[in-house]
Amino acid sequence: MGNRFASGNRAIAECDICGFRYKLRQLKELIVKTRNTNIKACPECWNPDQPQLQLGMYPVEDPQALRNPRPDFTGYPQSRGQVVEPLAMTITTFVGRVTVRTT
Repeated sequence: MGNRFASGNRAIAECDICGFRYKLRQLKELIVKTRNTNIKACPECWNPDQPQLQLGMYPVEDPQALRNPRPDFTGYPQSRGQVVEPLAMTITTFVGRVTVRTT
């Protein structure tokens, strides 16, 4: 049993958007929001499905704040780690001469 449709190698069709004639195999299906609209468009009129139109179709959880935040209190040593007194140190440095010229 053969195929029910012709091969369409030389078939001519019109673009549903602009109305110009093209070969049928050059026309592409127009898809909007991941749904086929059954509109055939020429390469000049055809646009790919825009991902921006799919906003809200998929759940996105992006938490921004804490439910019951607590302030950080530095009075307790365990809130910021162990507080250690710095060792007594003397540091001596020498800079030298610096000359600045402007023109």
